[in-house]
Amino acid sequence: MKYYNVGKIVNTHGIRGEVKVVSTTDFPEERFQPKQQLYIQAQQPIPVTITAVREHKGTYLLKFKEFDNINQVEPYKGQELMISEDDQQSLEDGQYYYHQIIGLDVETLTDGKIGTIKEILAPGANDVWVVKRPHQNDLLLPVIDDVVKTVDLEHHKVLVELMEGLD
Repeated sequence: MKYYNVGKIVNTHGIRGEVKVVSTTDFPEERFQPKQQLYIQAQQPIPVTITAVREHKGTYLLKFKEFDNINQVEPYKGQELMISEDDQQSLEDGQYYYHQIIGLDVETLTDGKIGTIKEILAPGANDVWVVKRPHQNDLLLPVIDDVVKTVDLEHHKVLVELMEGLD
């Protein structure tokens, strides 16, 4: 089964087994709610069920049914929290999960393939795709309708139109 990261356990909180989590998902209000099943990244993913959640200084404090004290959660500091592929929610047309975009080939209307998406940045109003190009610096591609023309997951490619100044 495939798993996808939704957050990272950065610390423990208190003595009752709460963990402090930094979200890495676009859907924290859906991923971090009571009764939600998550998995702690380990040799074999460890299933955990959220019993309580609260926001705290830009992070989430989660309590899991499986752990009652700080000693039980301490070993998981620094570990990723994941959902299973089955728990992914379907997105509307034109919306994609990061794992669907990273690795796609980037092509232009005129030059053909120019590189591969290696990373996604979320600096503000829109995402920016980092395109690894052979023998050139990485290209920062704003994800806006004027630039990204089509995303074709079936053929593993993105068709773009480079605006002046982007190359």
